Amino acid sequence: MDKLAAANKINEFLQAVVTHGGLHLKYRIVVDPPPQSEWEKPEVFVDLSGPDSTLLLDRGGELLRALELLALEILRLPSGEHEKISFDCKNQRSIRFQELRMAASVAADKVRQTGTPFHFAPMSSRERRVVHLSLRDQADLRTESDGEGFNRCVVLYPADYKSTSSRPARRTLP
Repeated sequence: MDKLAAANKINEFLQAVVTHGGLHLKYRIVVDPPPQSEWEKPEVFVDLSGPDSTLLLDRGGELLRALELLALEILRLPSGEHEKISFDCKNQRSIRFQELRMAASVAADKVRQTGTPFHFAPMSSRERRVVHLSLRDQADLRTESDGEGFNRCVVLYPADYKSTSSRPARRTLP
């Protein structure tokens, strides 16, 4: 990915969104920013701010995530490279990742106490990754992603738990 070309395309996209959408937003695009967290090291970071920031953050940051997704589509990045672009507003992303790490810790305690699996709410692939990575060093636990599309979630199991998956076995064609 050409980072400067990507930053320029994102700038053109956001200029159109802000101008034609009548939004009161400012944005700053940084190429090769310092790492956002131990798990996120984007090559292009977009930080949005302004009076309409609340619109971006309503409903769990739905509009912010939608803008990021549209930028990824415009850049035609394959899904394996989506982590190279990151949008944020009012530090919402790091706050959300902190919440996910705390939720993972609470879930780990619960699974240890009860011995039963814990199903997290459906979340994006980036959020699932944060949960998986938060729990990767817990030798007595294991995580798996389950579900399809927007209903995909993380399930936390005791390490020795035998899954009784309700999914049909995969069949391969001859």
